[in-house]
Amino acid sequence: MYHEIILALLVSIDIYLISVAYCNKNIRIPVTSAMLISGAGAVIIGVFLVLSDIISRFISVEVCHMMSFILLSAIGIVTVFKSVFRYAVRKLTKRGSLSLKTDSGDLIIRLYLDDTAADTDDSHTLSAAEALSLALAGSLDCAGMGLSCGYNDVSAILTAVLTFAAGILAIVLGSITGKKISSSEHDFSWLGGAFLIAFAVFEFLH
Repeated sequence: MYHEIILALLVSIDIYLISVAYCNKNIRIPVTSAMLISGAGAVIIGVFLVLSDIISRFISVEVCHMMSFILLSAIGIVTVFKSVFRYAVRKLTKRGSLSLKTDSGDLIIRLYLDDTAADTDDSHTLSAAEALSLALAGSLDCAGMGLSCGYNDVSAILTAVLTFAAGILAIVLGSITGKKISSSEHDFSWLGGAFLIAFAVFEFLH
């Protein structure tokens, strides 16, 4: 059950930080939207765990182990880079050194720069459709984590259930604590990447 809990916690870190960002901009995440965000992550990681288990039957454990390390590390590095990139863009924009304009259709680009961009109608309430867009935009991490750990006898069903529960809890905690730990000037998404890299190294060495 160790791997299932770790995977659920890793996914919930990103969800928590997203919830914090929304709280800081006074954007409400209704129950339905919270369930969609958590549910999408749970389904995606579960499906890719099953897919990983199938793939592992055709290649050696050693190759799976190495691929897992590379994939998890890559996702972690990209997440850290995204946080640094966001910070740099915000600093340059604030100083007037950079003018960044995106059309309403460039949702993927805007979500890359700001998780709260999913609130496309500026209603300060994340609708079900907007929540699904946000969840799908962040699905790569869940897919990568699932694909990298399925070979290790990880239960897809248990992981999905724990991921869903941890995601709901993360959104609730983010909504409660968001105002106290962050502001619109900061981005803490690098934490999720750092934890993912640490997990990849730990798994590789054991």
